[in-house]
Amino acid sequence: MLNTKNLNFSYKYQDFFLNIGLLLWIAILNTYNLTSKIWLNYSSCILALGFCLLPVLVFSFFKIRLKNALTQKQYVACWCTCFFILLPLFTDLAFYLQIARLNHTVFISTALAATSLEMMLIANQYYQKKVKYIKWIKKIGLENAVLITIILLAATISIMAVSSLDNPIYQRDGFHLVGFEFNLKALWFNIGTFLSFFSQFLIMYLCGYLLFLVNSRLLVSKILKEKGLLIYLLALSTTIALLYPLLAQLLISLPINTFFGRSIFETNPFELENAFGALAIMLISLPVVLALQWGKQNNKILSLEKEKSQHELDLLKQQLNPHFFFNTLNNLYALSLQKSAKTPESILQLSELMRYTIYKGQEKSVKLSQEIDYINDYIQLQKIRLQKNLNFEFDKQVTDDQIEVVPLLLIVFVENAFKHGIEPAENEASLKLTLTANHTVLFFSCENSFDPEEKTDHKGIGIDNLRKRLELLYPNHYTLHITSMDHIFKAELKLQLT
Repeated sequence: MLNTKNLNFSYKYQDFFLNIGLLLWIAILNTYNLTSKIWLNYSSCILALGFCLLPVLVFSFFKIRLKNALTQKQYVACWCTCFFILLPLFTDLAFYLQIARLNHTVFISTALAATSLEMMLIANQYYQKKVKYIKWIKKIGLENAVLITIILLAATISIMAVSSLDNPIYQRDGFHLVGFEFNLKALWFNIGTFLSFFSQFLIMYLCGYLLFLVNSRLLVSKILKEKGLLIYLLALSTTIALLYPLLAQLLISLPINTFFGRSIFETNPFELENAFGALAIMLISLPVVLALQWGKQNNKILSLEKEKSQHELDLLKQQLNPHFFFNTLNNLYALSLQKSAKTPESILQLSELMRYTIYKGQEKSVKLSQEIDYINDYIQLQKIRLQKNLNFEFDKQVTDDQIEVVPLLLIVFVENAFKHGIEPAENEASLKLTLTANHTVLFFSCENSFDPEEKTDHKGIGIDNLRKRLELLYPNHYTLHITSMDHIFKAELKLQLT
């Protein structure tokens, strides 16, 4: 299994690494044709381009930290400052300093390339979060995407061929060349020729697609996977021997084979050149096929893990709700024994708490303001029935209480504090809650006093269930610290919300 720290490191600095790669390639392109002082020029080129891209390199290195520490508006402002102010400024400075005596065009091209790379990364991030999960896009798959590409390619070349028919520029020595022309008028008046070209080009490309499918669905998925590499290579050889003469004969018989003045394919279907063409298609497509097979297998594994995680989460919720009900019913029982006048009010509050637990607790997320209200109601109910003084403090520093959080996470700390610290205490008890939150990070701290002479498990079943829920809901995006010192039990939770 891969080390989680290594995965986090690669994720955190991937944009920085890609920008370094861009810088190195530009330096290589400006050095490869030199014949003397190659390494000196390469190093000075890296130094000059590195200074040009310094704002981008610094920004990409700290990108994840900035996203976590800043609000969305602050992050956008920082991004705009980097790419629209500092990058042009450093580009001009790099040319002015003449570190490697590079042309101004090189620095401008480097800045534009870095900006283009950033746009590609933003587009890819959007695709991974939103577009990738659109149902009709998910249904296309790689095989269908290849087929769609083949159809579009056949249509494009057919349009170019029709557009070039009557153009003398492309008539040379009895040959008809296909030029980079798109003439809609010529297409309209030669629609029959276009359909003829399109169908024949499509047949040509579909022959290659057939080899791709055989390799993907039979040779790799069945033979290579189950029988090993040797049997796969032998089966590949047999498949080519079986198919290539038949496909070659089909392609030779197409009228378009001789239309452009010279045969595209050799007249002998058994020509070894045709066999090498078929072999090249299957070998070149092999990495794509392996990636496709790996993707399918990985999706199955992820689907099974998701089902397993959801099942475990449902079981934890079933454990959590009875735990809360037992605590609150005990509270109500204590009030009834005291024949307290606050019993009706407590029953009403208990009803609201149970309603929230039953209905909101089953949702994937709730607003932070709802969780805060829930905690306040719970503490109010506890304070009504307690017969001791409680020094209670709730410090909230929340920039937006409408952010979404998983329900019934924070209350576990408060329940634990009352059950194992405040309720058993003989004298005055204390409880201090701290909550800070913005769009990216939530921090919650719960400190409560406890009697060290009481032999109780301060963590309890609630904390154990909480750990499991955090692993399922926020894997690698949370930290939970629990300490016990000087009669104070302290639990701190930090969640990365994005």
